[in-house]
Amino acid sequence: MEKFKEIAIDLAQASGQMLMGSLGKVKDIGHKGEIDLVTEADRRSEELIVGRLREAFPHHAIIAEESGGERDAEYLWLIDPLDGTTNYAHGLPWFTVSIGLLKGEEPILGVIYNPPLDELFWVERGEGAWLNGEKIEVSSTPQLSQSLLATGFPYDIRESKVNNLDHFSHFSLRALAIRRAGSAALDLAYLACGRFDGFWELKLHPWDMAAGALLVTEAGGIITDFKGSRFDPFGKEILASNGRIHNQMWAVLNR
Repeated sequence: MEKFKEIAIDLAQASGQMLMGSLGKVKDIGHKGEIDLVTEADRRSEELIVGRLREAFPHHAIIAEESGGERDAEYLWLIDPLDGTTNYAHGLPWFTVSIGLLKGEEPILGVIYNPPLDELFWVERGEGAWLNGEKIEVSSTPQLSQSLLATGFPYDIRESKVNNLDHFSHFSLRALAIRRAGSAALDLAYLACGRFDGFWELKLHPWDMAAGALLVTEAGGIITDFKGSRFDPFGKEILASNGRIHNQMWAVLNR
């Protein structure tokens, strides 16, 4: 496990520094959907991470955002080479690199690196959650009305009625405030270290959630789907909280 962690940290930081070198200089911006962007920086970051992982662990499976992959091995790496592409493409320094590792169906390792602030989050199942060498834990905020929440909206927001606007409206009237910053992985990392008190989102991908979800649980929080069932990184819903406001958030989602 130590080798897995060391390589994941090294790759996240190397990729993050490469991304910083191109921040504000992006010219080649493509579209995977009407509002779903991809840049050459996404691709270069993914090539760096996936290439090194294939060399180090040739028998592991890898699923990455831009190149896909298959769940066909005991160990599965889930890679988001640039979570927050829209921010990055506009020169907004709110993005991250996320690397998660599953053994079977179970997340066992996660690394999230926030290059603009040089914040390195890492987590290993059973070993707690960490930020730049300091152990972190979720907030102690006891009430939804006192809570700072985070969320996001799916890329099909213009076409689908299942678009989170209803939940956003309901939470806006009940929470202290909501932030929609554009990086689910970083939202979960910030929940794990107590900066956010809760997070919900739908239609995410496993590479968006795997590392961050393990960070939250190892930091003392709770992760479920919207119905309160066991979290599945391959599912389409995530409800994460400090634990104290989880039932209150669940009640809003199921009103």
